[in-house]
Amino acid sequence: MVSIDLSGKKALVMGVTNEHSLGWAIAEKLRAAGAEVAFSYQGERLRENLQKMTAGRPNQRLYEVDVTNQTALKELFADLGRAWGGLDYLVHSIAFAPRPAMEGRFIDTTATDWNTALQVSAYSLVAVAREAEPLLRDGGSLITLSYYASQKVIPKYNVMGIAKAALEASVRYLAFELGKKNIRVNAVSAGAIRTVAAMSIPGFRKLVAKYNATAPLGRMITHEEVGNLGLYLLSPLSSGTTGQTVYVDAGYNIMGMSLDDNQD
Repeated sequence: MVSIDLSGKKALVMGVTNEHSLGWAIAEKLRAAGAEVAFSYQGERLRENLQKMTAGRPNQRLYEVDVTNQTALKELFADLGRAWGGLDYLVHSIAFAPRPAMEGRFIDTTATDWNTALQVSAYSLVAVAREAEPLLRDGGSLITLSYYASQKVIPKYNVMGIAKAALEASVRYLAFELGKKNIRVNAVSAGAIRTVAAMSIPGFRKLVAKYNATAPLGRMITHEEVGNLGLYLLSPLSSGTTGQTVYVDAGYNIMGMSLDDNQD
């Protein structure tokens, strides 16, 4: 068994809302490997829960930050710079679209909802990477969370599919530019899994049933599987991998159609 020792490494995980967040699953794997992990969250209402989740950890750093506020981002990374002197890993687990944009027809998406979804879900990775760049050490790694709707139509995912496509394209451009500093950038494309964000998608339960019937492994994925892939992409084990969108979806993305149960 290959062990991963990240003792002395520093990581920032952005966008954790609760213990079911994919960012939290990755953070727990980082911590188990020995890394020190700081968190950022959106809105004061999330602070109490995050404090409970991280209770008892010495020198725990929690930051409330709105990723659409460049000044707030600058202050966050300035404080990390003073506290840590540098940064090794960054996990971007941030996405949002107004609910009306997910409930109606895609063609009816308003410019306001489009801009909100793209700014929060895709541009924020660029903004975060820009502020993190001066702190990232040689061999550093960034990952973000994507979804298959970036490539194929998932009904009711609507403008978030566009945002995820922009996010994955941003990963490639950032990987090209930051690669000169030996910093890697990749995306984890997680399959159907129960998170707060997923449960807010209209028709999610029907989607899960279709998913289980189609995926080669015949099941949803687990938080631990997402955490394992995140840890791999951040760690030196993936030192030659950058600019990629890596799927952890029980194989769903390889299928062109599902078969009826009575077919061979």
